[in-house]
Amino acid sequence: MIKDSYKLTASEALAAIASGRLSSVELVTSCLAQIKATDNKIKAWAFLDGDVALAQAAECDRIRKAGLATGPLHGIPVGLKDIIDTAKMPTERGTQIFAGRQTEHVARLVERLREAGAVIMGKTVTTELAFMHANETRNPHNTDHSPGGSSSGSAAAVAANHVPLAIGTQTNGSVIRPASFCGTFGVKPTRGVISRSGVLQTSVSLDQVGCFGRSLADVALLTDAIGSYDQHDPASFARPRPDMLGGAQADAPVTPELAWFELPFNDRLSGDARDGLDAVLEILGPQVTRMEPADTLSNLVAVQARIHEYEIAQHQADVFDEHWDQISETLKPVITRARQITKTEYEDALAVKTSAEAFFANFFIDYDAIIAPSAAGEAPKFGDGTGDPIFCTLWTLAGLPCVSLPLLVGENGLPIGVQLIGPAEKDDRLLRTARWLQKHIAETADEKGS
Repeated sequence: MIKDSYKLTASEALAAIASGRLSSVELVTSCLAQIKATDNKIKAWAFLDGDVALAQAAECDRIRKAGLATGPLHGIPVGLKDIIDTAKMPTERGTQIFAGRQTEHVARLVERLREAGAVIMGKTVTTELAFMHANETRNPHNTDHSPGGSSSGSAAAVAANHVPLAIGTQTNGSVIRPASFCGTFGVKPTRGVISRSGVLQTSVSLDQVGCFGRSLADVALLTDAIGSYDQHDPASFARPRPDMLGGAQADAPVTPELAWFELPFNDRLSGDARDGLDAVLEILGPQVTRMEPADTLSNLVAVQARIHEYEIAQHQADVFDEHWDQISETLKPVITRARQITKTEYEDALAVKTSAEAFFANFFIDYDAIIAPSAAGEAPKFGDGTGDPIFCTLWTLAGLPCVSLPLLVGENGLPIGVQLIGPAEKDDRLLRTARWLQKHIAETADEKGS
């Protein structure tokens, strides 16, 4: 048995389980103890059944001892955002409207988790219908602050050492921003890498699944495990997925070329976030090209909002019509506004989205990645919302792979992430660049320290 095994990364835990130094039951027991000790303050979990988790872990241990085949996540605890359908567990979608909701339908990514040998611990808290109304979850670094949203519980659960891995979703900034606020690694792969079947649909054009972990290798491992083609998801593509773990473990063959956009909303950055990013850009020196945004980019924020709002109003029309009195006062005006968007305006926005995708396809011929903020700064105070998603909007709209690296610390001692964005379907290349950036920043810091 390994003491305090709840602190292990997924990669470390996998190695320990494979060698026999740690059992899955011991790991899950340790995670459950950590949850019991801390979740009364953090409130990361919407549903948790320790007995069910331990039963899954015991079966994992039986399989390993019997010498049967094991998967890439064998015996590893994983948290699921509470909009992902899982049989025998409630999926309440962050609202009393769906209190106690259970379905025998299982999301495709849950099937992949089962096949990979993961222990599904339970459901992590989400904002109302995975949109904008804040929930009760607190930031593990300082419970006076928000963990971000809408994948609030998933980010908080990983940051609080409740589980080494968790799954969230992003329609605007709902993976990358909470990862930044909670100081975890977060990855949102290319749209279509991970199936959305069995996941609450808010925007068929924008919804994407992402992963949280405590190392770059961990988020890559999880993405590889759950990524697959799914004929039931219109965004899914019938082509091989990039080898995320291979990318996260590979050295860059040449020094990457990066780009930084001076976007019109960069003035929303806090002073400490701007100072930290300036320091990173200074370290990178000639490896980063600073450029003014193209007109195409500056107009995309409104385009994303129009698509998102129009589609959630369409996809969840029955919910809004039948349960209007149970909808938050935060969400009601958004839906009211969304219902005024015409079909022509919506189709025009989709056309702009297609143009943006073409722009970035050409852009990455010359650059390995774009470097950008993950969020505007440290996590906001609890009660002041879930934070501004503006620094994720463009990349989510275009369906590009993104990763948040916990590289900076703000003036209040809270984490601030640095985001890298890469070319579509070259997620492995993006993670290779992320690995290079991590090493380069660390080596530079060591040199200055010496």
